[in-house]
Amino acid sequence: MTGSAMTPTALFEAAGDGDRQALARLLSLVERGGAEAREISALVHARTGRAATIGLTGAPGAGKSTLTSALVRVLRDGGETVAVLAIDPSSPFTGGAILGDRVRMGEHALDESVYIRSMATRGHLGGLSVAVPDAVRVLDAVGFTRIVIETVGVGQVEVEVAGEADTTVVVVNPGWGDSVQANKAGLMEIADVFVVNKADRPGATATVEDLERMLMRRAPEGWRPPVVATVATTGDGVGALADAVAAHHAHLVESGELLRRRAARAESGLRRTMAAVLADRVDGLATGDEWSRSCAEILAGRLDPWTAAARLTSD
Repeated sequence: MTGSAMTPTALFEAAGDGDRQALARLLSLVERGGAEAREISALVHARTGRAATIGLTGAPGAGKSTLTSALVRVLRDGGETVAVLAIDPSSPFTGGAILGDRVRMGEHALDESVYIRSMATRGHLGGLSVAVPDAVRVLDAVGFTRIVIETVGVGQVEVEVAGEADTTVVVVNPGWGDSVQANKAGLMEIADVFVVNKADRPGATATVEDLERMLMRRAPEGWRPPVVATVATTGDGVGALADAVAAHHAHLVESGELLRRRAARAESGLRRTMAAVLADRVDGLATGDEWSRSCAEILAGRLDPWTAAARLTSD
């Protein structure tokens, strides 16, 4: 039976046995959404919670893809199995991912313990694809021990990667330190680990020092994000980054914060699912005669939208 003809259950079983075509098909169904995606979510849910998730985010041009590739190399040297979700900008012509990140990580193509998947944002703000949470659960359920989520270049308010990762790594470049004070919110507030990448360039030391000063002014409460200098193209400092990520994960476990973060993730996931269910219900209502009558009454001024919505959704 070909991958396209297999049921979600058969695809999941095959993916768990290491079939990469089946895994790719599963993730495609998740991205597509609908009944099959919901079936996959139900299949994988009981087998999740074992993988550690790492989010990498930062401004465009920070070298996130090269850094991700170097980090994967170090994680593999440590015996981890690694999946990467590279969130790409959507093509303005097809809506699909441009796939540049996957090309730049080509050194891992022959490693059976590394899986790299590009996912399109499809215009979704926040730097993440709407299918990412379900894709992470699939990769967790089929046995990857580390899942790296690398986002598109994001702005200050587009920081939802922090909600989907256990550890969030924020990547900046030399010279960015001058604007640290103006950027305390958003990206600067979600970091569990800071990375000054391209640290062989002028200004790297000053940027590290600026970040350290900013962190010193924060009220100490638990984890203090370390600042790691890296040169992703050569691998310098990437081992220290992997150590910092491991130390943060150990802190999460020991402090109970991991459970709290995952509880918050479960709640946000339920809210997102409820919103989708309600949106489907609205789409169904929008095809009925009562909907058309309500719209006409709103247009005529005889009915306000809130009253109309209450009437339409009353049992």
